[in-house]
Amino acid sequence: MIENRILSLRQILRDEGVDALLLWSLPNIRYVTGFTGSDAVVVVTAKSVFFLTDSRYVSQAQQQVRVDEIREYKVKTDGVGSLIAEIGCPRVGFEGEAVSVAIFNKLRSQSADNLAWVPLDERFSRLRGIKSLSELEFLENAAGLHQEALEEILPRIRPGVTERDVAFALEIALRRRGGEDRAFDFIVASGPRGALPHGVASDKQLASGELVTIDFGTRIGGYYSDETVTLALGEVDPKLRRIYDCVLEAHDRAIEAIRPGAELKVIDAVAREYIAECGYGDYFGHGLGHGVGLQVHEFPTLSPRSRDRVEEGMVFTVEPGIYVPDLGGVRIEDMVTATAGGSRRLTRISKEFRTLPFD
Repeated sequence: MIENRILSLRQILRDEGVDALLLWSLPNIRYVTGFTGSDAVVVVTAKSVFFLTDSRYVSQAQQQVRVDEIREYKVKTDGVGSLIAEIGCPRVGFEGEAVSVAIFNKLRSQSADNLAWVPLDERFSRLRGIKSLSELEFLENAAGLHQEALEEILPRIRPGVTERDVAFALEIALRRRGGEDRAFDFIVASGPRGALPHGVASDKQLASGELVTIDFGTRIGGYYSDETVTLALGEVDPKLRRIYDCVLEAHDRAIEAIRPGAELKVIDAVAREYIAECGYGDYFGHGLGHGVGLQVHEFPTLSPRSRDRVEEGMVFTVEPGIYVPDLGGVRIEDMVTATAGGSRRLTRISKEFRTLPFD
């Protein structure tokens, strides 16, 4: 598998007319080497793969990484600059979005005046877009923890409990089942705070008659999961119930539209246009979804600006939402993988409207 990924990088070398590729971001480094540490760079040429890291990770790299040469650096930019000068590369492709301006300026100051630095972010992002069977297994295993973890904490979701309490209990439940880490700061947004698409859990107490949106995920084998549910705490305003039904229908229609060859922006439009028909087009401001893998947000993106089409093996979220200030909001999210005949959900929690009882 790693060998095939190196071959893909060398195809980029040929396609883009560069002499070396510099991998700087840890997700891409892990993808092409299997390295799980927190400090390294990789340089790929037509004939060799060089792995550079600091003294903390040399032994770990020797155990995890199969490359032509492992080198230790004291200062990352110095190590990269020395290697590039040694192997004599006139054109170097690199991850422009992963390298800060300060780091780039330092790299450029250490390189020959005629060396060209070529940003290849789009090529790098697409590299991880199609998941292998082993990657799908990690993703599905991570998503598979959600349902049991949520069911465990449902009795705690009641009036008087804070959003932060819910987030903490859910994180513990996921870790108890094997989750390596939370995927992000969990969103628990109740009542009027539900109108905040990224309403990270606060000290607000839940109250009867509110909707509670919970956006959460975990990680297994380095691969992330992401799912959102919106639950009712007792009887809610009929307007909120109609909003929920609209979002659910938009979600279901979008998933039904997924198939290889479909334009991602068209799938976004399926959900967006239905929400507009419901009268809430102005209250759905974000894209429909994003890729998930070694990062919780990665290629591809589903939005009105997407230029790509669905390919078998892609994994992405479908997460329409409606957010009405001073009233509340609803978001429903599933992770799906594109299959030969359509799609398959990796997340398993039912998205039917659910009212939580309490004494």
